[in-house]
Formats: sequence, structure tokens, C-alpha cells
Amino acid sequence: QVQLVESGGGLVQPGGSLRLSCVASGNIFRTYSMGWYRQAPGKQRELVAAITSGGTPDYADSVKGRFTLSRDNAKNTVYLQMNSLKPEDTAVYYCNRIGGGWSWGQGTQVTVSS
Repeated sequence: QVQLVESGGGLVQPGGSLRLSCVASGNIFRTYSMGWYRQAPGKQRELVAAITSGGTPDYADSVKGRFTLSRDNAKNTVYLQMNSLKPEDTAVYYCNRIGGGWSWGQGTQVTVSS
């Protein structure tokens, strides 16, 4: 079973930036498309960014132009660079393979507030 560990969250003012990291255990990471998901209080978990095994990203409209997703297969890591953060970006952020199948990690809290 692949273990996922997210980090890099925190409290930031509107307009600020954060860089999230997700490290996956095991040797199969590189063969899967990966995604960053977020869950705000009282809301369902949503996919905000995805990246293919070859490194092609795609974004939800709500974050397009502000978030950048990348991966380093040698390090079993995906990154989410978040710029121009807004209060509505406040959520717990998780990574997982696209389509599910791996256990969710603990996530990392992102709070955007003045």
C-alpha cells in the first residue's frame, strides 16, 4: 500500500504564496497520474489540479493561473505552488492518484486570512 505524506501548509495572508509537497512511498508512483485535492469545512473533497505520469498538468477553473503542479518522479514527490491565494482557498489539501485506490494521507491545512 502506498503511503502519502503531505506538507507545506500554513497560515498566509490573501495574495500570499505557499508550496505544498506530497511524498509517496514505494516504486509505483511514477506510473500514475496524481492529483491535489482539497476539502473545505462543510464541503466535499474536490480535485483542484492533476498531472499525468509524463508531467502534463491540468487545473480546475478556480485555481487556473494561480496554482502550478509539478512532479519529481525520482523523488516520488508532487508539488503544488500556490500563488495569489484567496480566502476561498482555505481547506485541507491532500494528494492522491487520479481515480483513487490509495489511502488518503493526513493532508496539510492551508488557511488564507488577514
